[in-house]
Amino acid sequence: MPRLEALRQRLRELGYVEGKNIVIEYRYAEGKLDRLPDLAAELVRLKVDAIITAGAGSSPAKKATATIPIVIGSHADPVGSGLVPSLARPGGNITGVSLMAPDLDGKRLELLKEAFPKIGRVAFLWQRVGGIRPLTEMEVAAKTLGLKLQSLEVRSLDDFESAFARAKKERAQALITNPSPFIATQQRQVLDFAAKNLLPALYPASEWVEPGGLMSYGPNITDLWRRAADFVDKILKGTKPADIPVEQPMKFEFIINLQAAKKIGFTIPPNVLVRADKVIR
Repeated sequence: MPRLEALRQRLRELGYVEGKNIVIEYRYAEGKLDRLPDLAAELVRLKVDAIITAGAGSSPAKKATATIPIVIGSHADPVGSGLVPSLARPGGNITGVSLMAPDLDGKRLELLKEAFPKIGRVAFLWQRVGGIRPLTEMEVAAKTLGLKLQSLEVRSLDDFESAFARAKKERAQALITNPSPFIATQQRQVLDFAAKNLLPALYPASEWVEPGGLMSYGPNITDLWRRAADFVDKILKGTKPADIPVEQPMKFEFIINLQAAKKIGFTIPPNVLVRADKVIR
């Protein structure tokens, strides 16, 4: 997993060698979010010096301990979800890196429209995350670009099938998703739907493009997890999480998968290709 390797590499750069002066206990939910509370409780029982979490694992970790430092490797909205009271002054035992960044929704829609100028109806597959209002923000962006937005909210696994059916019925011409840990657990199902229905799609992170997604635009996840290692280093050296501000993304990346474009019969315009940070051919 690239994010994990980025974390480990940065820890090595900081002088930590697994098995010598640091031990990392790995726990995976394997897409089953209901396992997260038990996994968090297990780490607490081991009396670890710090817990590193991602997205959906952050809240279960907070519920499991109010004393062990928790470092968020990436989270859509630490404030709105109640993990910390503010980014600048997180207080408590939690700090880390947020995925929050201004105007990301508008930028994603803009890139989608630029790559596929003829689209008019875009299906938006989303889940509410913390205090973020993804539908409202995306509707504003769509109106600015002259696009009709089809809201496909999912709250449970049962919602995906009906959401896809609605997108087909309303003749969606493209697909976009928000950075939701829950939707990410159904990545294969979402990618297969877009491919089967020949829908150009734009996703929130590179982890969607590498297994077959068409395009992604969002924070550089590898960079976030490298920075998470610096938080761990500070905590192990005695700094309290309450005194370390939660940081926001600094690096963003636009990735295009030309193999995926070919499979759905679309050509990416040269002016869009040159803007990509990475092109999978």
